[in-house]
Amino acid sequence: MHSTILDATALETCVAAAVVAPSLYNSQPWRFRLDPETVTFHIRAAPAPGLRFTDPDGRAVHVSVGACVLNLRVAMVHFGWTPQTRLLPAPADPALLATVRPTETGALDPSQAELYESLWRRHSSRLPFTGEPLSPVLCAELATAAAVEGADLLFPDAAETARLLALTAEGERRNRADPDRASESRRWVREDPYAYPRTGLPLATLGPQDAREHLPLRDFTAERHAERLPARSFERSPFIALLTTAHDRRTDWLRAGQALERVLLTATARGLRSSLLHQPLEWPDLRHEASPRTGHAQILIRLGHGPQGPATPRRAVEEVIEG
Repeated sequence: MHSTILDATALETCVAAAVVAPSLYNSQPWRFRLDPETVTFHIRAAPAPGLRFTDPDGRAVHVSVGACVLNLRVAMVHFGWTPQTRLLPAPADPALLATVRPTETGALDPSQAELYESLWRRHSSRLPFTGEPLSPVLCAELATAAAVEGADLLFPDAAETARLLALTAEGERRNRADPDRASESRRWVREDPYAYPRTGLPLATLGPQDAREHLPLRDFTAERHAERLPARSFERSPFIALLTTAHDRRTDWLRAGQALERVLLTATARGLRSSLLHQPLEWPDLRHEASPRTGHAQILIRLGHGPQGPATPRRAVEEVIEG
C-alpha cells in the first residue's frame, strides 16, 4: 500500500478528526507519525503532558489516546477504508500506544456516517441539563456502543448514582485541598483561548457551579470565584453512566477510551449532551469504591438534554504530526 491511496487532504482530515477527541484538561496528549510506505499512523503519548499529580500512572492519558484512535478509525471509514488497529504494538517502545492502518475498502455503514458527523459536533457541556431521563432504548444503544469496543456501560439506580456523586464530591474536595493538584489544575485554565499552545480550557468553557450542589463539578480555580463561575441550578437528579472494563491493564485503558468516544458520538447523534466526571478516578481508593465487583471504573459520564457546550481549542494538525 502506498501513500497515494489516501491523498494528503484525506490524511490531514483523518488527523484533524482524531484530535477533536476529549482529553483531561484538554491536554491533547497525543502525537502522530505516518509511515509513508504502509500509510500506517503511529500514535504516541505526548512527552510531559503536564498531568504529574492528576494522572501519575498515565491512565487518563491512555483513555484520551484511545478516544483519539476511535476518531481516527471513524475518519478512515468515512474515506472508504477499513482500519486495522493494534494497541501497544511494540513492548520495547511503551510510548507507542497504537498503530492504525487503512486496509481494504468497504461499503459505508450509515451508522458510521453518523459517527463521523457527530465527532465534529461533540463538545463537553458543563451547563445545566433539563433532568429529563433517558429512555431504555437509548440506554441500550449506548451500552451496545461501549460493548463494541470491549467495555461495559452501566446505568446506576438512584441510590447508586447518589453514592457515585458523593465519591465525585469527595474527589473534588481532595483536589482542592491538595496544593500540587490544585496548582496543576489552575495551570490548564487559559485566559486567552488563542494563545499558544492551543491546549487547556478557556475560561468561557468552564461553566457555572451548581448552586444546589447536586452535581460536583470541577472548580479549576481551586476556590469559588463568583465572577468566574456564577452559580446556577443544575438538574436535581443528574443522569450518570459508569464506563468499566473487566481488567485494568494499559490495553484496557486504551479500549476504554475508544468505548468512551463511541458512546459520546452515539449520544451526540441522538441529540444528547455530555460531560465527564473524572475526580473520583484520580484517587485510587475512591476509584476502587466506584468500581463494580466484577470490573474497573474508567470514567463517569453525565448525560442529558440541554445546551451545547462551547468548543475548546485544538492544536493544528502540523503540531501533532512528528517528522
